[in-house]
Amino acid sequence: MVFGAATITDRLSAQSPQAAVLGPILGHSDETSAMVWMRAATAGAFTLEITPEAGGKPILLKQAATEKDDLCIHWQVTGLQPATKYRYRVLEGQKELAADVGQILMTAPKPEAPAKVRFAISSCAKEDAGSRAVWNRMASEEVDAVVLIGDTPYIDSTELEKQTKRHHEFAAVEEYQALLKSRPCWWTWDDHDFAGNDSSGVAAGKENSRLVFTRYRPQKSYGDGTGGIYTSFRRGPVEVFLLDTRWFSMTGPSFAASHRPTMLGTKQWEWLQQGLLASTAPFKLLACGVIWDDKENLESDDWGTYKHELTAILKFIGEKKIHGVILVGGDIHASRVLRYKTTKTVGYDLPQFIASPIHGSTIPSLNVYNPDLVRSAVEPHVFLRVDADSTVTPAEFHASLINKDGETVFSYHLTTDDLRPKA
Repeated sequence: MVFGAATITDRLSAQSPQAAVLGPILGHSDETSAMVWMRAATAGAFTLEITPEAGGKPILLKQAATEKDDLCIHWQVTGLQPATKYRYRVLEGQKELAADVGQILMTAPKPEAPAKVRFAISSCAKEDAGSRAVWNRMASEEVDAVVLIGDTPYIDSTELEKQTKRHHEFAAVEEYQALLKSRPCWWTWDDHDFAGNDSSGVAAGKENSRLVFTRYRPQKSYGDGTGGIYTSFRRGPVEVFLLDTRWFSMTGPSFAASHRPTMLGTKQWEWLQQGLLASTAPFKLLACGVIWDDKENLESDDWGTYKHELTAILKFIGEKKIHGVILVGGDIHASRVLRYKTTKTVGYDLPQFIASPIHGSTIPSLNVYNPDLVRSAVEPHVFLRVDADSTVTPAEFHASLINKDGETVFSYHLTTDDLRPKA
């Protein structure tokens, strides 16, 4: 049964009256703009006030929380200065509703300016104590931004009420809110937050999943505007292309082989090609929920199932001499680093980083042998801490798998020289 948005809002309020306001948290941010999100307790008008920490005239933006949008507010702030720290608060009328001292927004540096940036990247989180400890650890590691690549949260349904309830419960985690009130986050989905285990784009009701995602996740864009949720962003020396490997999968013939099913869909493939060609970032991350090889089990949700499209991506990178590409995946409840022998096709050996899980359940059987495997760990409560630095030559990319206790499980280092087509 599908319930109307107002009905869902009423039910959530009745179930958890004490968890009234969720957020505010930060979503997409770049050098001149930012998204701020909040779920209000009641319908009404709310004002975001954002002020340069060094002083200056505040920006005031009024938005209405409506039951039609499950009381979720997206403020899009423009006219900001690059590499500048701002403080923000939320007002209800003249009353301060959210004015924590930790509500800080730091804009990105200008794209071509030499810079250092630190990301936290991972997948597969719940509302349990271990996941909460990981959110705290990300904050302790002083990451500048967070990228969540699926199963955040676990939903296993496309029913509107269930999707809304689970996103609400996930967003209500205090440690999650505390982490994201002072650093931007970007999200994509995997199977359990899209529809269910091993689900594809033929899942009935996927429109509900996308609707709730757009309410609770403040991105700058969601796919092509009508389907999918793919998006991208640039921060310092890194540009991240967050792929949607669910919405379009199995929905039609592939752009790479008409007799095989698609994963990305034609529009997303065109978007990715255009983005890679236009990118000047030293490091270009292609990030998604699934892994970039074969899980070697009975499930079909991996790039091994769509090898024809992976081959097309690698061929495109090689023919266009696109440097700095790094693959990122999640999903498998094990963490790995692979360095594929792709010099003949791509021009250099492509790396893949797999980061999973944030929660405590691992799957040792998915940490399979691969001749290109260079690091692996079957460890719970982990995330990938990425440090990228373009203030040095060659620019550096250092990735460390960190657990909830702050221990380094493994690390791997790259430079732009390692990711440049060979002559």
